[in-house]
Amino acid sequence: MIVINLDVMMAKRKISLNELSEKVGITLANLSILKNNKAKAIRFSTLAAICKALDCRVEDIMEFIDE
Repeated sequence: MIVINLDVMMAKRKISLNELSEKVGITLANLSILKNNKAKAIRFSTLAAICKALDCRVEDIMEFIDE
């Protein structure tokens, strides 16, 4: 299972959902779905924009957990 740790990285960077939404250019609703691990997919361009906005790497916000 892939787990999204977006909320952890947002807390480390002290950035709100609203601010990240503006920087990345996606809606609050879609960002919230991603943050709450409800997303079924993510575009690479969105992932890259999130990493750029948070100054992090993909593995900082995504984690594989073997069930």
